[in-house]
Amino acid sequence: MTVAWLAILALLAAHTVGNALLLRRPRRDAATTERVAVLLPLRDEAARVAPCLRSLLAQRGLADLTVHVLDDGSTDGTADLVREIAGDRVRLHTGAPPPAGWLGKPHACHRLGELAGDVDVLVFVDADVVLEPDAVAGAVDLLRGSGAGLLSPYPRIVGAGRLVQPLLQWSWLTFLPLRGMESSPRPSLAAAGGQWLVLDRAAYLRAGGHAAVRGEILEDIALARAVKRSGGRIALADGSRLATCRMYDSWRELADGYAKSLWASFGSAAGAACVVVPLLLLYALPPLLAPFASLPALIAYLLGVTGRVAAARATGGRAFPDALAHPLSIALFAWLIARSFQLRRRNRLSWRGRPVA
Repeated sequence: MTVAWLAILALLAAHTVGNALLLRRPRRDAATTERVAVLLPLRDEAARVAPCLRSLLAQRGLADLTVHVLDDGSTDGTADLVREIAGDRVRLHTGAPPPAGWLGKPHACHRLGELAGDVDVLVFVDADVVLEPDAVAGAVDLLRGSGAGLLSPYPRIVGAGRLVQPLLQWSWLTFLPLRGMESSPRPSLAAAGGQWLVLDRAAYLRAGGHAAVRGEILEDIALARAVKRSGGRIALADGSRLATCRMYDSWRELADGYAKSLWASFGSAAGAACVVVPLLLLYALPPLLAPFASLPALIAYLLGVTGRVAAARATGGRAFPDALAHPLSIALFAWLIARSFQLRRRNRLSWRGRPVA
């Protein structure tokens, strides 16, 4: 049993390292003549939209760029701030409450996709993302170079949650075969991060756009699957050199943000248990076993840390001392999942004043 346990951990660590070496990255100093629309949905983002907006206005290497901003019912002066910073350099639109069957973000993105007009590439960006000047051109260049219809360049995560947030990149580097995912037509073999998505517009329309994922909490992953269903390809990339994302400023924000969506990641509580229990056994158990089997427990712990370090190095994260707390990270993640299901059962999930479940 001990040998099998350590063998699984060694294989997973090796898979993480292999994926890290294969990970695509947008290049700097790229340029494109394609028609590109950057699409920014906003709802009560006055406290943090300014850096994002200024970074969009500073993009270079693009011969034909338009920036569309949708104010989705903000009550904190977001639209006024956009006008103050950008003036007529962006196209500011006013959103409407989502119709029945739609969640807020898919509806806002759907409207932006319509408003973008006849362009070649759609770039969806969240308000907590700040792009380097070469980011959009580099991402468009990589989209074309990869042959994908949807590219998801993951930004470097900053802010609160150093114990939990890095698990996002670690999870797909550890458990998802990147090149296999790109070549496989299976929709179930998909991952994407909605903070920054780059899509060929024709592929987006073939997939049904955000109308195809109107009621999805995890609309980013659902959109990637829709692209696959329509015959398109998807690709993941490390965007950490060209983008940062400050998702949360406090542990409370992080816990609430994860609560609204984690339950939807597994399909059911039983599905979540099938994922969480092996994670706990593989990665959180070794420190507890140290008094009884010190050498196997130490090897197991170090294999977990190795994978976490490889993921951090590949995606712009902080390897040390954060990776040393990997067992605690897994335990906290399990608690966040359990909390998400509990709040959903109590009908207490909402985000930005709108129910999400």
